[in-house]
Amino acid sequence: MQKKGDLKMARPIRETPILLGEDARRFEERIKNPRKVSKEELERVRKNYELVLKAASNFK
Repeated sequence: MQKKGDLKMARPIRETPILLGEDARRFEERIKNPRKVSKEELERVRKNYELVLKAASNFK
């Protein structure tokens, strides 16, 4: 049982794995050449983002 004033520390963040070989090549290729997003898709994502922000601001 915790006593008043006892603080629990957060768990440390695990080390990020290093990509090697084919995984590293694919990752680098995707970073260099991101997929194209249509204006319609971008607008849909923005509207959803705004809805989430609105919902989060109402959740207090």
